[in-house]
Amino acid sequence: MSMRIASAPCCWGVDDVTNPHLPPWRKVLDEAAEAGYQGVELGPYGYLPLDVSVLGQALDERGLKVVAGTIFDDLVDPANRDHLIQQTHEICAFLNRLPAPPREPGQHHSAPYLVLIDHVHAERSRYAGHPDRAPRLNDARWATLMTHIRTIAELASREYGIRAMIHPHAGGYIEFDDEIRRLLADIPYTTAGLCLDTGHLYYSGMDPVAWLRDYAGRTDYLHFKDIAPTVFEEVMAEQVDFFAACARGVMCPIGQGVVDYDAIYRRLVEIGYQGYITIEQERDPRDADGSLADVTASLEYLKRRGFQADV
Repeated sequence: MSMRIASAPCCWGVDDVTNPHLPPWRKVLDEAAEAGYQGVELGPYGYLPLDVSVLGQALDERGLKVVAGTIFDDLVDPANRDHLIQQTHEICAFLNRLPAPPREPGQHHSAPYLVLIDHVHAERSRYAGHPDRAPRLNDARWATLMTHIRTIAELASREYGIRAMIHPHAGGYIEFDDEIRRLLADIPYTTAGLCLDTGHLYYSGMDPVAWLRDYAGRTDYLHFKDIAPTVFEEVMAEQVDFFAACARGVMCPIGQGVVDYDAIYRRLVEIGYQGYITIEQERDPRDADGSLADVTASLEYLKRRGFQADV
């Protein structure tokens, strides 16, 4: 089996392109390559330059390929529909102009992918990880969310041949067990795959090993992250905003937290997972000077545990 490991700009604190503290994009690529990665995600729309000549040269100089682009935006508001469609066209067209990463035998769908994440809503963020307290969408708003996902996924597939992956995310409206199961009932696998994130599942009260077993047939792509136990207990008790929790260090290098990666490795072998895994570690971008050490530690830990790292 082959599991290829990539990195993502959120490991350098890049989640919001309007944040004035973001590190230079070349620093992110430099350090991803220095740590030993050969694949990266584009990160939030507009962070890495959407200019094939500029980014293509920068990737080539560092031996990197792009495994996924991301729409991390409000997928609920009907007024955002046109912007979502614009992003779909621009990101997918851009991905198709970059060199594609290798395809592995047994992979469900070829990379690069389009990852769809309902962004962190203010009214949900302080309840991230608390399914019993978080406000929920009514049926009409949920239907709009599903319509947006179907529209984006069908457009990406029909016009660009790119597979959409739905990523449940803490602080968004697709976070908890019941919301993910409702999503999977409403969006068929023929329309979009699932990108399970080990850290977000744990953060929101789910067992990532069990989810990998139960939804192996729906999961086309994976994100790995780890949770610092002491910080996690504190932010859960204090009901801290999700990104404030990240700034406090709730996400840690893989192997230093509570997620059982030996069990995850055994489960992936059991289900025959083939393809891409992207490491993430959300943080405050003002702490990006620590990113190189952390992304290096995460990759080295996974190598020692038998995961491959040859994107």
